Amino acid sequence: MRVLQLTGSMADFHARAVPDDLTGAEVWLFEPNRRGLVLGSAQQETTADPAATALAGVEVVRRRSGGGAVYVDPARCVWVDVVVPPGDPRWSDDVRASAYWLGGAWQRALQALGVDAELYEGGLEQTPWGRLVCFAALGPGEVLVGGRKAVGISQRRTRAGARFQCIAYDRWEPADVLGLLQMTDEDRREAAADLADRAVGVGDRLADLRDAVVAELLAT
Repeated sequence: MRVLQLTGSMADFHARAVPDDLTGAEVWLFEPNRRGLVLGSAQQETTADPAATALAGVEVVRRRSGGGAVYVDPARCVWVDVVVPPGDPRWSDDVRASAYWLGGAWQRALQALGVDAELYEGGLEQTPWGRLVCFAALGPGEVLVGGRKAVGISQRRTRAGARFQCIAYDRWEPADVLGLLQMTDEDRREAAADLADRAVGVGDRLADLRDAVVAELLAT
């Protein structure tokens, strides 16, 4: 498994395609050059509030994988992509189960850092705000700490392979993402109350999490 260190704009990173000639799995460690709001593939640009994102100096981009909006702050999160071509030992035709091995690597990485984490092997959770915000609902292969989502994983499949996109935070603040979305004040208050206990950050373990998960991926 090859590990690539990537920096730059989120727009360029999310436009990056899985190479057609990929022969083995790769890990893409991404460090954005600014904060951003990353929309899911099915979300419209109008999901973002242009005035709020401009005021915050946040880049708005759309990823090719599914799910809800994600707030990205390079100082407060770890972002890791893993690409797997068909034929790789880690490949699975079962879309639901295909992320279990990846979530297991994150789980073991957190456990190695002293965090009691568990793997979510259920189906896509249906919640009031799950279509809008990534961390408002659970998906197969994601990782929980204390029963709350700590690692988000989304995926996109093409003929070239599967691209899994993963993120974890130091702390979970619903206002970070909700404050950048086009919502009524009432909906924002309701969403904030609902999201408060659905996710959690990993605290000061974030500083060592990237290296820990890479080590687990290379051993998988």
